[in-house]
Amino acid sequence: MTRLVPLMVLAALSGSCSKDFLESDPLSFYEPESTFSTEAGLQATLALCDKQLRNNYIHFNAAGVNVPIGTEYLFSDMAQYGKTDAGSNIADYATTIVPTGPFQRDVGESTYLGFYWTEAYTGIKNANTVLTYIGNVKTLSEEVKNKYIGQAYFHRSYRYLNLVYQFGDIPLITKILSVPKQSYYSTKKEAIIEMITADMEKAVQYVPEQSKIGYVGMVSKGACRQLLIKCYLASGRFADAEAQANILINQSGYSLVQNSLGIFDPGGNPTAWPITRNVIWDLHRPENKVISANTEAILVAPNGGAQSFLSFASMRIFGPNWNDANLITPDGKTAAPRFPSNDKNNYNAKYDYQRAIGRGIGTISGSYYSQHPMWVVNHIEDKVDLRHNSAVGNWVNMEDLKYAPGAGGSATWAGQNFRMKDASGKLLAQDSIRDWYDFPHYKIFYHDVVAEANPAANDFQGATAGASAHLYIYRLAETYLLRAEARFYQGNTAGAAQDVNVVRARAKASQMYTTVTIGDICAERGRELYLEEWRNVELKRISHCLALSGKPDEWGQTYSKDNWDKQSGTDAVGGSYWYQRIVHYTLYNKYPAGIALKPGVKFYSMDKRNNYWPIPFRLAIEPNIKGQLSQNYGYDGYNAGVKVWDKWQDAVEDESKI
Repeated sequence: MTRLVPLMVLAALSGSCSKDFLESDPLSFYEPESTFSTEAGLQATLALCDKQLRNNYIHFNAAGVNVPIGTEYLFSDMAQYGKTDAGSNIADYATTIVPTGPFQRDVGESTYLGFYWTEAYTGIKNANTVLTYIGNVKTLSEEVKNKYIGQAYFHRSYRYLNLVYQFGDIPLITKILSVPKQSYYSTKKEAIIEMITADMEKAVQYVPEQSKIGYVGMVSKGACRQLLIKCYLASGRFADAEAQANILINQSGYSLVQNSLGIFDPGGNPTAWPITRNVIWDLHRPENKVISANTEAILVAPNGGAQSFLSFASMRIFGPNWNDANLITPDGKTAAPRFPSNDKNNYNAKYDYQRAIGRGIGTISGSYYSQHPMWVVNHIEDKVDLRHNSAVGNWVNMEDLKYAPGAGGSATWAGQNFRMKDASGKLLAQDSIRDWYDFPHYKIFYHDVVAEANPAANDFQGATAGASAHLYIYRLAETYLLRAEARFYQGNTAGAAQDVNVVRARAKASQMYTTVTIGDICAERGRELYLEEWRNVELKRISHCLALSGKPDEWGQTYSKDNWDKQSGTDAVGGSYWYQRIVHYTLYNKYPAGIALKPGVKFYSMDKRNNYWPIPFRLAIEPNIKGQLSQNYGYDGYNAGVKVWDKWQDAVEDESKI
């Protein structure tokens, strides 16, 4: 029987919140030496680290209009900010992303840059708490002590690896100090990667396999090995990464799910949008992510049931605003009027898309690349692939929705498929970014059983927004794609293609590769890991790996490890591989024909310097009054001559000097 890790931890721990990351005392209202003299204190802190993993994906936002993981996709090839009415420069990132920008924690409509910074250092602080005080617990056996150390290493390394690809050179903090330190200097990202790689090598030895852990949601040896693979890749140790992937794939008890799994959820309204049961749909039902039959789940963040209060408004945030008045029929009527389930005068189950696919507001819309070109293999857009298949209900094409009669709609067009343009070519979607894009229904649909069980509620409209849902952190499918990367960097493109094809075969894709480029691997990551991977982080890690390997990208361009991340400008030449994907696959720095935007909305912009987000002035630079942090290239405050630790050992030695 599968057991979920308890989300309830000590009230004193869950209630803590530091003013900024420089606050070294983790919980100033109690004595750490006393609290962490027992095994229970260590367990509670690690439980808090486990729980915090989900915060990087979802976060309490009363308006339900955005989530942290969305920011990772805005700074990628797969999405853009969809709420074009939120401001004329809402996505003018080349101009608006500055060190003194809005870096508060809960940013609602904006980006979560400061949230990621603060949340990461909070997790690092909690992991450091375990590592600092574990020696005070005298009753632990060496085996148990090492397990806790390994799990703490995982949590600290997981956050540092993400931070260095979001923010570049950053302060390295490895212990809890007795008094706050205000004299930090940045440590080079390469040095931090070296440290966390060594830590994860130990963690893989220390932490038991999942079968001995007991609870789903706690860090296991498999999770440690997956992170070690990424650390090896980031270090340029590609053969070591492949060797670790071989162990995880072949010797660790995991396997890809190949058949129907667990319960079958038929969807929100099978009359309007039927689902044909298939392995991809089942694999992504929240309940099925945590059952023992799921043999490919390596690490899951539990977020369901009575203990969870974080609802993932996935359908609302990532679904198109299909019922906007700006979507009209060819005769000028509203295309898809709302049909809430308690509107008995007009209700028709065939057009109840609110319950079927949710009532999206298009906060974050899929890029054109993510809808069509990303799915092209062998010059064919593979619509047989279950992840891109509308026939089974997994994928929603806007043209598959039907015009509804009545309540402002047109009887003339009732039951016909949505159209983007009329016969004369007139655009019917007045905002084709927010209102009109195709999307992976199986990824964003979460059945709100609480809402469904309460039809008497005044605002009952079915499961229209999303729900509390368990989240994948690591799956074995990603391990295959990481091994494909490692093989590619070593020149084994045929072996890399084999790994990509394993993932494609499970999805019943019709097209397979004989050889792959790095672009093909990135595309497959997008197809398989949407809203699981940190897309921005992974593209920048891959950019670094390309520079280390000297291998060309899909356009034949190579990158220098000396300057791949030290360029600025918005022209199409140069920059990192991440930036080149932005140039080739998105509408950033373009104003392409056929894209409809409301009057006054600026075009979308991205700068090469946005390869890293700026070190936040208020959260980090301003409080550090006795030291000087390094600002990233291209931003105000950048100074190539400022002291930066080249070795992580020097940064650690300096930590205790106050």
